[in-house]
Amino acid sequence: MKTLFIGNIAPHATEKELRTLLAEYGTVRKLEMPRDIFSGKNKGFAFIDMEGHEARAAMAALDGKDFLDHPLKVREDKPKRGGKGRR
Repeated sequence: MKTLFIGNIAPHATEKELRTLLAEYGTVRKLEMPRDIFSGKNKGFAFIDMEGHEARAAMAALDGKDFLDHPLKVREDKPKRGGKGRR
């Protein structure tokens, strides 16, 4: 299982739209897209869990690709050294 960080997501994008985009490359096991509590818009990034080979395919295909007029930044999420990480 790999976790991908996806950045530069359009503020009006929904989890369903992102899941649909990623479904072409495999099964999304978990999707976290933080939202602003006041506006309800997403904060511009998400964390996605997928199987390793599926995550690598999604990363290769989607990094730099336009999604709702925003070029996505797709990277493997790696915890910071010495820290507890995000989970």
